[in-house]
Amino acid sequence: MSVQVVTRLPKAPAPDPLGAFARDLFAELPRSDQRRSAHLYLRGVLNAPGKKSIREIAAAAGAPGAAPVLQQFVNSSPWEWQPVRRALLEWAQSRTSARAWTIGWAVAPKRGVHTAGVHRRFQPELGKIVNCQAGIGLFLAGEHARLPVDWRMLLPGRWSRDAELMARARIPAQHREQSVSAHILNLVDSLAEESVSLGAPLVADLGHDRQASALARALADRRHDFVVGVPQATAMLPLEQDAAPEPVTALGGEPLDARRLLARHGRTVTALGQTAAGAGRMVRVSTCVVRLPGPARGRSLCRVFAPWPASGAGPGRVWVTNLVHERIERLLALAATADATVTTLGTLADGFGLADFEGRSYPGWHHHMTLTSAAYAYELMGRAPMRALAGVA
Repeated sequence: MSVQVVTRLPKAPAPDPLGAFARDLFAELPRSDQRRSAHLYLRGVLNAPGKKSIREIAAAAGAPGAAPVLQQFVNSSPWEWQPVRRALLEWAQSRTSARAWTIGWAVAPKRGVHTAGVHRRFQPELGKIVNCQAGIGLFLAGEHARLPVDWRMLLPGRWSRDAELMARARIPAQHREQSVSAHILNLVDSLAEESVSLGAPLVADLGHDRQASALARALADRRHDFVVGVPQATAMLPLEQDAAPEPVTALGGEPLDARRLLARHGRTVTALGQTAAGAGRMVRVSTCVVRLPGPARGRSLCRVFAPWPASGAGPGRVWVTNLVHERIERLLALAATADATVTTLGTLADGFGLADFEGRSYPGWHHHMTLTSAAYAYELMGRAPMRALAGVA
């Protein structure tokens, strides 16, 4: 009688897509304990309910005792965030193509005055001045999702002048105060330094920033396509022809603010617009071709357009673009990505702890924003890559 010996093969390890994602993204972190902490942090952010404190993140990752380690990893560990963001950008571009690059503002209210970058600023959405920490993000806007890929912290006033304060918050000594427009240009230029072509228009709503037209001119000088929201008081020179292929004599020779210019020289068309959620509706739009005052006028030929709000009480937000001959429908769709990015920022704050940073240092904030961006990208495009993304913020 023969006896058959059955050999039990060991079970194959369960697939760990998050682990693979973390290994790729944080491959350049020099120490293995840093890479383990990054993986643990992402797991905790993706599973922690409510406020994403370090303690909650550690508990949700199944390692409640690791809270001090994660605290040190975010706030004190000397790892470079730019290589991680570069890897995140490459990962995102391998999964979706950019229809636009958008700019978003991350504003976190703060009670104290000692956290890096905390200052008082007017917040248009709230209609009041708040004590806050503020950052500017660059988003890759694909067909159904907007993924944050880079960040800059606003460091106004004393945060760029007080050497002792800067040292305490670990802000680089060579840092100088920059305007919002300068930060946006820095984000754009950083893409070029990484040999990444924009390839799609930059969309930024600077409707409350008096330097919006300066940003538009700088983008035109760099030969980047753009759609920039500007204040209604922005000065522009109307042209004699609405579809002029080259700059021509300005009507009257004197700049007009955008609202008066559209009232006097604009034409009104009806086009299919989009809401932030992607729904379509017919929109009245006032538009004309203009030239932005300032140097290099020959490269500042632009179209100004202003969709009418649903109330029909005249043109609303004003946008300027160098896509002079583009269809109004596409311009409206590009402008709508700015509102969609605001929605994404709300999701990042409510579901991923974007505004829950508890540290006080400049590197800690950048670490936090990098990790939050990575968790959000994985949730949308890594956890279940085959799912339909329609309707995802």
